[in-house]
Amino acid sequence: MMRSDVKNDFPIFANWKKKGKPLIYLDSAATTQKPQKVIDALDEYYSRYNANVHRGTYELSQLATDMYEEARTKVARFINAGKSESIVFTRNATESLNLIAYAWGLNNLHKGDEIILSEMEHHSNLVPWHIIARHTGAVLKFIRMSSDYRLDLQSLKDNLGPKTKIVSVVHVSNVLGTINPVKEICRLAHEAGALAMVDGAQSAPHMAVDVRDIDCDFYALSGHKMCGPTGIGALYAKYELLEKMEPFMGGGEMINEVFPTTSNYAKPPYKFEAGTPNIAGAIGLKAAIDYLEKCGMQNIMEHELELGDYAASRLAEVEGIHIFRPRATGTGVLSFTVDSVHPHDISTILDSEGIAIRAGHHCAQPLMRKLQVQSTARASFYLYNDKSDVDALAGALEKGIALFRPRKKANVVE
Repeated sequence: MMRSDVKNDFPIFANWKKKGKPLIYLDSAATTQKPQKVIDALDEYYSRYNANVHRGTYELSQLATDMYEEARTKVARFINAGKSESIVFTRNATESLNLIAYAWGLNNLHKGDEIILSEMEHHSNLVPWHIIARHTGAVLKFIRMSSDYRLDLQSLKDNLGPKTKIVSVVHVSNVLGTINPVKEICRLAHEAGALAMVDGAQSAPHMAVDVRDIDCDFYALSGHKMCGPTGIGALYAKYELLEKMEPFMGGGEMINEVFPTTSNYAKPPYKFEAGTPNIAGAIGLKAAIDYLEKCGMQNIMEHELELGDYAASRLAEVEGIHIFRPRATGTGVLSFTVDSVHPHDISTILDSEGIAIRAGHHCAQPLMRKLQVQSTARASFYLYNDKSDVDALAGALEKGIALFRPRKKANVVE
């Protein structure tokens, strides 16, 4: 069970007011707020042991290196990666997905090979594969989404074949909140002789993740969506695959030896971390994971499911609202439209009440077309939200929607 005073851990809720109204933040699927412990960890690094990592023999550099590598170990344990060398630090889940598309895809895909994605992917798991397909001649195929906003596994089975080289799917949809059966998807991919990639940007912050149990070959996450700093993410990959892959970028730190016309590379994960990394970001991510683990990932998941169900029930009472959400999702993502009101207008109305939601296509335009809408409004709940936030959302929506409804003409008696 979540503590009732969790919001007090996040200074922004005490510091931000909208015309005197408290902040009700419902955009955690885009980025989460940061607890004081994460802010303190960043401040401590910059004020007490700021130095570059892996390169200095002096004590300050060694301390920074130790803290940076402790962060890698923490991420590995958080998702049960088995060994810290399977974790590559990146800027975010998007860079992790691009790393696989380029470092693995360009060297392993050929004309006619098949890449299987799904109809509910974020652009970060679509656009890189579009580019790779153009370069290699590979073909994209898609797992269909059923009418209840879930992936149709029979569609996956129908698409799998001897030419399938990789299946790359989102663990949790950032639009629908659907939790996809990634363990089963990975099993089917492996049975067909293909690799399996999981976009975990929306799962790692909200539930316990075990990449070895899922048996994915690659898994991507973003620190800023799990109470950590922006500009830090991680890629998990099975170590034997990292060993075979070419570097994504070249430069300092990722080399073993460099000659005028050739070079050879450091062992993973370092050959994928060219240049000075986001040291502070990694240390902040470690602090964020410490915080989440103290709260309890099971508690977070149960809390969000309760809020998501409650929000779906409350908003269903509001006239003219259409909700895009499976009946049971396990997440607090709720996308909706309102008859005759643009999502951007909904967002603006709610902002005037101190309520922050997202409006747009959520970097998922193919999914929007599948839903037959141009955009939606989206409220996404996290550990610092409660039912009073849901009630405020529902009340503000009822008040705002009334402004757009045509007024009845009064009967004039002459």
